[in-house]
Amino acid sequence: MTDLAAAVGRSPGYFHRRFKAVTGLTPKDYAAAHRAAKVREGLKRGNSVTEAIYDAGFNSSGRFYEKSTCMLGMTPSQYRAGGVNEEIRFAVGETSLGAILVASSKKGVASILLGNDPDELVRELQDRFPKASLIGADRDYEALVARVVGFIEAPGLGLDLPLDVRGTAFQRRVWQALQEIPTGQTASYTEIAQRIGSPDAMRAVARACAANHLAVAIPCHRVVRNDGSLSGYAWGVERKQALLTREASRSH
Repeated sequence: MTDLAAAVGRSPGYFHRRFKAVTGLTPKDYAAAHRAAKVREGLKRGNSVTEAIYDAGFNSSGRFYEKSTCMLGMTPSQYRAGGVNEEIRFAVGETSLGAILVASSKKGVASILLGNDPDELVRELQDRFPKASLIGADRDYEALVARVVGFIEAPGLGLDLPLDVRGTAFQRRVWQALQEIPTGQTASYTEIAQRIGSPDAMRAVARACAANHLAVAIPCHRVVRNDGSLSGYAWGVERKQALLTREASRSH
């Protein structure tokens, strides 16, 4: 980038800012996301873990393994096998907004899904983790589900859970910004784009919100249009409105 800047008489900082405005990522984060995508592609093709690591541009296996679980959501060998031997515990509950499914890996809560049909939520979980071992949870795990249900019914209780967040570098930045929106408040897609330093990435922010699998824990329901009106919500606009109404009433 320094050479490019010198060639056209611009500063490296200018190109850095333009790159981030267009892609939503710094050049360093973009390169890391690109390498992670190449690793995933290599593992899906059946390459060995070592081949996938070096083909993606990692210059040492140690540097890759430092980040592998965060990058893939599981060990490289498990990812290569499609999540075989990964254990996902789950339980289904009921809220005033309909059914809820909460699922966890060893790292933390990996999915919180809302809907009308509990069986459909289980099928959605199976589609997300097709080769993992899904384990119907015991009473202790159902207590965790009860905490999530309690938060939905009474947002003032707060919700502090270990999360297994699986997404791209850009999605993670958006989701972190969503978690910083206080209960009872909202933010627009434009505001979130500005907060993560990518003011032109409103559409990418909207796509990241739509890709969220952790309802209420990552509160994508708190993101609205610039005029304050509601936009789409993966679990239904009616649920989005209900959640916002409850949070607004509890914050006063």
